[in-house]
Amino acid sequence: AIRDLVLNDGVRLDGRKTEDIRDIWTEVDYLPSTHGSAVFTRGETQSLASVTLGTSREVNMIDMPTNQSEETFYLHYNFPPFSTGEARPLRGTSRREIGHGMLAQRALEKVMPEDCPYTVRIVSEILESNGSSSMASVCAGSLALMDAGIKIKSNVSGIAMGLISEGDNYAVLSDILGDEDHLGDMDFKVTGTKEGITACQMDIKIKGLKYDILVEALHQAKKGRLEILDKLDESI
Repeated sequence: AIRDLVLNDGVRLDGRKTEDIRDIWTEVDYLPSTHGSAVFTRGETQSLASVTLGTSREVNMIDMPTNQSEETFYLHYNFPPFSTGEARPLRGTSRREIGHGMLAQRALEKVMPEDCPYTVRIVSEILESNGSSSMASVCAGSLALMDAGIKIKSNVSGIAMGLISEGDNYAVLSDILGDEDHLGDMDFKVTGTKEGITACQMDIKIKGLKYDILVEALHQAKKGRLEILDKLDESI
């Protein structure tokens, strides 16, 4: 029923049109005792990001069979059960949290200054979630970095794009809800600045994507990203 409503009437589950983005509320310097912090809320998805600056002794040691190195910038993403209204025990970091944290880290490390003297750690706590919490982490992390005084080149915004398709008929959705991710055919996350894309990741539930759908999704994502970017710049 939801898929038919989108394809036939262009109306989504929460009454938005396909290109509409949920209401955004942000605040920086939210936690008094951290080096930098920010809250980013989009609809029913909220991320609280805190930035801690450390010395060169606090780098993240990478010790893999093929790679031994040090990371001076890293992001941790926490998704507690209460964020989706669940009451279940905390069992340590899940694969999902590692993957989402890695995506948000890739999105933000592209704008980090090369001569940054600190080890920078961002922790994104998801306080409530209804779709695209990793993209909320990118937006909150970007604001928190600026709040901490890190001279990043630009704010970075992120958006999750969805797709509903039946044969040749399809609709690309901006800023998807959890249900649109679950019931739809695609979850395509795109992050970037005004200059370009810094990271992207796609999960699809259909066999493949036509090239023109991909082009349309990227164009629509750019429009949404720039709209969110304006809100972040305004907040700063």
